[in-house]
Amino acid sequence: MQRLRPRVHVFALIAALLFCAPALARDYTLKSLTIVDPQARATPPGARTGGAYLTIENRGRDNDQLVRASSPIADSTELHAMRMEGGVMRMRSVTAIGVPAGSKMALAPGGYHVMFVGLRKPLVAGDHVPLVLTFEKAGTVDVEVVVTPLDAAASSPRMPGMDMPAPHPVR
Repeated sequence: MQRLRPRVHVFALIAALLFCAPALARDYTLKSLTIVDPQARATPPGARTGGAYLTIENRGRDNDQLVRASSPIADSTELHAMRMEGGVMRMRSVTAIGVPAGSKMALAPGGYHVMFVGLRKPLVAGDHVPLVLTFEKAGTVDVEVVVTPLDAAASSPRMPGMDMPAPHPVR
């Protein structure tokens, strides 16, 4: 009987992992697009803005673009880009974020991102918040954004010499 117990524990662990895997999945597919790892950083109390970050993979033959984002957690949800202008990092609202065919577009701190303006309450680590992404060609997809700790390191590619990811497609 003692020899069977480790096997039973292994079987139980495997079964638990299989049942939990869909709950842990953080990728979403919409036609030829895959939304990978949507996340936001926690905000300090009283913060009125927050950002969401993700990667969009376009496995199709046609270019597409993210044209809108919305979420009930803020008064408005905008698409933004940060760029160096005259030696100063500037953030601007953009009307669309292109996702070329056969490429990945990283929305990450220091580059393109989704901006929550007029947060209704702070983003708290461990929470999940709804976000609706609308693409010009692929349509609309609902995703769940996982809120990470405020001091969490970004998991996206970095620009050489800077602590910020590149604001352009990742090939």
